[in-house]
Amino acid sequence: MLFSRSFCTSIIRKSPVKLSYTLYDNNVVPNKSPIVIMHGLFGSKNNWNTLSKALNQQTQRKIIAIDARNHGSSPHTPVMTYGSMASDVNELLNDLGHDKSILIGHSMGGAAMMYTALRYPTVVDKLIVVDMSPIKTSPSLHQMTDIINSMTAADFSNIKNISEARKKIDIYLAKTIDSPGIRQFLVTNIIEDNGVFKWRVNLPVISQYFSTHIAQFPTEIINNKHELSSSFDGKTLFIGGSKSDYIRIEDHEKINKLFTNCRIEYVEGAGHWVQSDNPAKFLELSNEFINET
Repeated sequence: MLFSRSFCTSIIRKSPVKLSYTLYDNNVVPNKSPIVIMHGLFGSKNNWNTLSKALNQQTQRKIIAIDARNHGSSPHTPVMTYGSMASDVNELLNDLGHDKSILIGHSMGGAAMMYTALRYPTVVDKLIVVDMSPIKTSPSLHQMTDIINSMTAADFSNIKNISEARKKIDIYLAKTIDSPGIRQFLVTNIIEDNGVFKWRVNLPVISQYFSTHIAQFPTEIINNKHELSSSFDGKTLFIGGSKSDYIRIEDHEKINKLFTNCRIEYVEGAGHWVQSDNPAKFLELSNEFINET
């Protein structure tokens, strides 16, 4: 059975917000912790559709793929911090009545799930972080500022249909974004709203919070100047790409101080989008970890 919850994204809400999600619950074994998945920046729950179905089938657990605030079908809100995103996840788990869940997050979603584990450790059974570090992020992440600026400057006037919109904006973005794959990923965020074409994501708020709150994990956690748990002691798996520089070997010791019961695996030949570059290996590592007692 597949269930989806969506909201009007034009409504401005304060933290926490009711997240949009899709539920995959075929052949679920009772009393197993569900798996909650959050995408990365400019992504959506739809990016995880194929992998969610596979995880549901292979683990026999409920899979809850969510849209982060200001993304997908979740509400727009004027705040975009990892603290607020963690509050959203905790609110969703409370709404669904789950005592403990397995959290999976990629990139921005990985940071949000790490924060959730540190802030609400009692609701987390296990944690899987995909190519994101709580210590330092890739220098390439800061190039996202140029991408945000290009998206902001895109002109949606005189467009007749969604196909034309995506083609026109792809041509425009090509002036500053060389990768066709990244451009195609970005233009999936174009929607039509009452005859007007626009970005589905809340670009102004993302732009406002990117450099100070999204591009780096909160430094107060790393420096232990906060009121959260000083570490998360539950089982944690970091899955990095061997071609990515997000999870650096020299940071392993510091990562282990925050996530004391973790192991770090690298997928050979994969870049930042590990789950897309090698979905079979990603599923193998995830299933093995999830099924561990």
